[in-house]
Amino acid sequence: MNSFEIKDIPGKGRAMVAAKLINAGDTIFEEEPFVSSQFSWNAAYGYAACDHCMRPLETVTENVRRLASNASLVVPLTEHDPTKQWLEQFTVCPNCKIRYCSEDCRVEALKKYHRVGCMGNYRQDDSHPINRLNEIWKKMHYPPETGTIMLLVRLMAMYQQSSNKTEFLESLQSFQALIVNKEQQIYHKMLGENFEQQMEQLYAAFCEAFQGEDFQMFTTPEAFKTLMGLVGTNSQGVATSVLAEWVKKVSDLPMPEADKAKLDEYIDDIYNKVSEFAGEFLNNEGSGLYLLQSKINHSCVPNAQSTFPYSNDIVVLKATRDIQPGEEICISYLDECQLERSRHSRQKILKENYIFVCNCPKCQLQSNDPDETSEDEDEDDMDMEDDYDDMDD
Repeated sequence: MNSFEIKDIPGKGRAMVAAKLINAGDTIFEEEPFVSSQFSWNAAYGYAACDHCMRPLETVTENVRRLASNASLVVPLTEHDPTKQWLEQFTVCPNCKIRYCSEDCRVEALKKYHRVGCMGNYRQDDSHPINRLNEIWKKMHYPPETGTIMLLVRLMAMYQQSSNKTEFLESLQSFQALIVNKEQQIYHKMLGENFEQQMEQLYAAFCEAFQGEDFQMFTTPEAFKTLMGLVGTNSQGVATSVLAEWVKKVSDLPMPEADKAKLDEYIDDIYNKVSEFAGEFLNNEGSGLYLLQSKINHSCVPNAQSTFPYSNDIVVLKATRDIQPGEEICISYLDECQLERSRHSRQKILKENYIFVCNCPKCQLQSNDPDETSEDEDEDDMDMEDDYDDMDD
């Protein structure tokens, strides 16, 4: 018996609800994505990842040297490198040379989409319609990325290769439906101020890439907008990091305090060196569509958390506190820092990025708070400090 069920909640739509008591720390579910893909710029910057599951395809030493742009950096304790167990399994598509972390991933990709999605020798051809579509997307959607047009490319390959197209379409339609009056906001979020002109360019490139009867139902203007909206509202970010996994492993090792202090100092130094060159972009990043995950609503006081513990695109939902039968299961769409900001700031971020107004218990409790952003609050605090300084003078 599942520990959850999907229900319609009046005024909220579909939601995931606990079907029995779920204890803090329990795994609520594990889920492979319906489709996933590495971000376009992430791939262009050389973040090596399995083309199917996004598992890192470089050792921790290779990762650190690339991110810090320093070929002489030495990483200790490499026997705890998480990629060590995968290195002998790395393989490639014999036609297009795309890399996979294992034969299992290569076979699974071939079974789902790569038989028709393989570009062969055209993979490096800038004039190929798929590559042109990707380049147009990249010029419209600079890092930090929140989505990728390559999800649509992969969906089209999945559809064309599917032996049961009706079932595929039903799965696609099971994602949260796009609300028509929010279309403009969603496209603005994805593409910026000039989204109308950019949508036309993307649409033209998409139609050029996917011609023929198989794709007619997807290449009308409305169908393309619906696909874009589906990706914009339902895609879940995925991040995998061989460095983070290595840090987690070595930090848990038993060792003398002096050695522990040296290791911590080394880790801090590595992150500083990496940050100087790569900034915040330390991970293999992409996004995926998850049939179950997409049913989970946001709360500023979440009772569950999405994790990626296997260094790939499998999402694991964990309870962060006890969840009572009948209680809605919620995650936070905001990071920890954003959750600590004022109600007005949180609402602003959610409205701009997820096109809804949060009505969770925390937001209701703070409904009478001043309508000011956290930046305004910070400025007020600084003004007060200046006033105190003047009084001291």
